[in-house]
Amino acid sequence: MALTLEEKKAVVAEVSEVAKDAYSAVAAEYCGLTVEELTGLRIRAREENVYLRVVKNTLARRALTDTDFECMSDRLTGPLILAFSREDPGAAARVAKDFAKEHDKFAVTMLAVGGELLEPGDIDRLAKLPTREQALSMLMSVMQAPVAKFVRTLNEVPGKLVRTTAAVRDQKQQAA
Repeated sequence: MALTLEEKKAVVAEVSEVAKDAYSAVAAEYCGLTVEELTGLRIRAREENVYLRVVKNTLARRALTDTDFECMSDRLTGPLILAFSREDPGAAARVAKDFAKEHDKFAVTMLAVGGELLEPGDIDRLAKLPTREQALSMLMSVMQAPVAKFVRTLNEVPGKLVRTTAAVRDQKQQAA
């Protein structure tokens, strides 16, 4: 069933709005997958806060103009499903990578991050990016390290004094 002009405008506006706020995008071919398999993919995507949409390529090109993902427009060919990461850059890549492991007919065709088009082989690198919580945890541990080392150094001075005093005491007891 063909979309009306108003429905097409609504789809373009929706995808464009999501693309403006997204951190990364993944495009994948989905031919040969059943409805149940695609439903499972949508459920996983929703759990990871990934926007997933099957869009006609002409509408996708219009939606991606004036966004960081405009670089994908030239390579939008064939039936594709678009996934946009909303919270962290690696979420869409993780969902697509995990789904592709289980389904041979699902193939990632391109990735985009920050206006840069990546090859499909870079999905592992993008999927391994830490989540926001993991990145904050890593940042806090790096910021905490100098302070912790300084405290250990300050604590070492009285500890060394105690060990030296104990050694002198033990030496005098052995001499006596």
